[in-house]
Amino acid sequence: NYLCFVPSSCSYAVSSTIEPFYKGGKVQISKDEKFIFCTCGTRVNVLQIVTGKIVHSIEQDDQEDITSFALSLDDEILVTASKALLLKQWDWKQAQCTRSWRAIHNVPIASMTFDPTSTLLATGGCDGTIKLWDVVKQYCTHNLKGSSGVVHLVEFHPDISLLQLFSSASDCGIRMWDLRSSQCLCVLQSHYSPVTSLAFTSDGASMVSSGRDKICTVWDLKSRTTRRTVPVYEAVESVVLLPEDEDFSEIGVKTKEIHFITAGSKGVLRVWDASSARCVFAQTLPSAPPAGGSEEGGEEYGDPRSLTYCLPLPSSLRLVTVTAEHNILLYQLPSFTTQQQFVGFNDEVLDVKFLGKGDTHIVVATNSSQLKVFELATSSCKILYGHTDTVLSLDVFKKGSLFVSCAKDKSVRVWRQDPDSGQVCCVAQGCSHGNAVGSITCSRHISPLLGMPISNVLIIHTLLLDVNSVAVSPNDKLLVSGSQDRLAKLWSLGAPGADLALLGVFRGHRRGVWCVQFSPMDQVLASSSADGSVKLWSLQDFSCLKTFEGHDASVLKLIFVSRGTQLLTSGSDGLVKLWTIKTNECVKTLDAHQDKVWGLHATRKDDRVVTASADSNITVWTDVTEVEQAEEQAKQEDQILKKQELSNLLHEKKFLKALGLAISLDQPHTVLKVIKAIRQGEDGAKQLEKTVLKLRQDQKESMLRYCAVWNTNARSCLDAQAVIQVMLTHLSPEELLQYQGARAHLEGLIPYTERHMQRIGRLLQASMFLDYMWQKMRVTGGLKHNTHQSQSRAYTNTHTHIAAAVHSPSVNCPPNLPTSSPYCFYFIYFSALLHTSISTCTSSYAHLSRQCKSAKLSLFAPMAYLLPTSSCLLHTLYIDFLFFLLCH
Repeated sequence: NYLCFVPSSCSYAVSSTIEPFYKGGKVQISKDEKFIFCTCGTRVNVLQIVTGKIVHSIEQDDQEDITSFALSLDDEILVTASKALLLKQWDWKQAQCTRSWRAIHNVPIASMTFDPTSTLLATGGCDGTIKLWDVVKQYCTHNLKGSSGVVHLVEFHPDISLLQLFSSASDCGIRMWDLRSSQCLCVLQSHYSPVTSLAFTSDGASMVSSGRDKICTVWDLKSRTTRRTVPVYEAVESVVLLPEDEDFSEIGVKTKEIHFITAGSKGVLRVWDASSARCVFAQTLPSAPPAGGSEEGGEEYGDPRSLTYCLPLPSSLRLVTVTAEHNILLYQLPSFTTQQQFVGFNDEVLDVKFLGKGDTHIVVATNSSQLKVFELATSSCKILYGHTDTVLSLDVFKKGSLFVSCAKDKSVRVWRQDPDSGQVCCVAQGCSHGNAVGSITCSRHISPLLGMPISNVLIIHTLLLDVNSVAVSPNDKLLVSGSQDRLAKLWSLGAPGADLALLGVFRGHRRGVWCVQFSPMDQVLASSSADGSVKLWSLQDFSCLKTFEGHDASVLKLIFVSRGTQLLTSGSDGLVKLWTIKTNECVKTLDAHQDKVWGLHATRKDDRVVTASADSNITVWTDVTEVEQAEEQAKQEDQILKKQELSNLLHEKKFLKALGLAISLDQPHTVLKVIKAIRQGEDGAKQLEKTVLKLRQDQKESMLRYCAVWNTNARSCLDAQAVIQVMLTHLSPEELLQYQGARAHLEGLIPYTERHMQRIGRLLQASMFLDYMWQKMRVTGGLKHNTHQSQSRAYTNTHTHIAAAVHSPSVNCPPNLPTSSPYCFYFIYFSALLHTSISTCTSSYAHLSRQCKSAKLSLFAPMAYLLPTSSCLLHTLYIDFLFFLLCH
């Protein structure tokens, strides 16, 4: 039975995340070649190349998207431009804005760059104007007009003594500006489409320009003429010059002439000889189309590997390229080998699985045809090409080095990861499906892929409704499938190639079934549905054993953890819930996503869990059960030690330390005990005042908060009022209002304090009535013959005896009252009725009855004494006494 397991529950906390950091736009490398700056909506993220982590994030306060940014060549100043037409200067290392000013552009800024001295900033706007800013003296120095359309490219000449600026706009020309005269010296015309990049030689005498018209032009800047036009047969987005003093003979560079690298729509880096207009080297990519391409426009502009940026790292002889899918790749020159890959944006993540011998990697299927394998330690990524359409599902074999994928291209692929190098390659492919393959599973017991049986299941269910999930039992004998027809079906797996045998159907969900899983330890399976529920089913009689409800939307994935005693479920509400099967309770909710959580997987030891969502976030969770238990145990031990220390301090009457310790434990009841102990001691008021005033400000804040609670109870209100009196007497109103929540606490004190004042007023009136009643008794009783002095002494002694008689009826009556007088007994009872509880009244009444019997009087005998008198008040009290007898 599944209820017989010894629970070893897990609890998870976030250990790392892979978040989107680049969604398109400008990319720039710091001069020290340690950081990559890239835009992501309203932020500029700073990526550390060595670790692959985001070390800084510069975000706009106005929540407007950043249209452009520029980093000074000394790596000190970062300037951003947003759609709000604001320019902001940042100390990016501290993520602080040091200055902001209004851009004079009427429309957003499209491009910007710093000069070699890091003092001048050029901004090109969508209004066709260029403005130059002195960032040191903080004013606009130039306003250059004449460009047509959006100025999408601005570059300073590397020789700052020339004071020249180059720009390009929608008119496809390259304008050369003289900053001394603010005049356009000339317009270099060669391209028939927008110019995408400019690259200058080290001596500044030549320049290479690239465009989307599939040509690169070499310019002589002294004569301002074209030296060479190089057809490159692809739309070029970036051009980079090879260093002249390095040896690149292994890639075909034989001369010292200008050689440049192009990056464009084909996604292949090429090296060109400017003098001969010949391609001397073309990069070879796995599964890439032929490097030559087609001159007739045969390349696909929608190729996800097409390059949008190419940036040089001259000190380390490396290149950084940015793909159309927002992937950043680092290549080592001259071999053009891939060093690192970073994924800037994953789009919608559809599935994720742990990979590798020690679960050191994860393989991710996103809304694309590429698979991404991340190394968790460095966030470095390897992109796997093979599928031609969106990959929908993944699964990993038992040993962790083999995994399978299926896609909309109707194919299934088997991949193997080398345990030493971490390289992944495709080792098998299946293409027998007639439709898109939506779900796939691996054998749980042996290494080969279960091919034909799973294909048959998918075909059978696809004819009816889409199959969302399939799973194989731990012994490889059973298979379960869940589909949109609200059913889960159990099948018997025969020999490879044999047809499946239907064993039973699980009915009960009100909507389509999204996921099915076998328990690793028991003969049960779990299913999740779009109806927001998770059901546990028996494999013996196909009955529903348990139903788990808690998600507000569809439950997309589920897995068993903690040796089958717990369930992890993920839903389209962005939540991941941990359930204990035995108690049917959700013990923890993991909230780290903002959209549908499609991916959910655990390591073989259940010590880590990875979740992936449509919000492009991938989160790795670590089992912190032992850590939490250790922390809880340490906390309990610390509490015990502090309680013992508190007891010792109270015994030693070290009230200040005791009060501080009780406040640190955040135990209001213990603090109240300390306050009571202080007040009950000798000279308690002064001792309390001295102790409270020595507390720190945060401790006084806690005391004020405690007093607001104590004041609501009549038993502790006096202690609260005593503390409040000390604070109001010695602390100024300004100082009190600085305390956290002081206003709310003081407002809460007022109504209860007024209520206590009313109660004390009523008690005072009652005590005055006793004096009045005693005077009346003295007049009508047997005290008429006493002298005035003896009456005064009798009045005082009677008060003392009455107080004792209320608590002990056996005490003798006042000496000046006749023991046979009913007034004595009734006076004792009236006092008890006014000041004590019903139990005391009852005991007084019993004593009164015995006294009346001994005096041979009736309980109604006082009426004979009371009627002749004029004391209506005593009449009322006696009637109340009779009513009390009737009720009790």
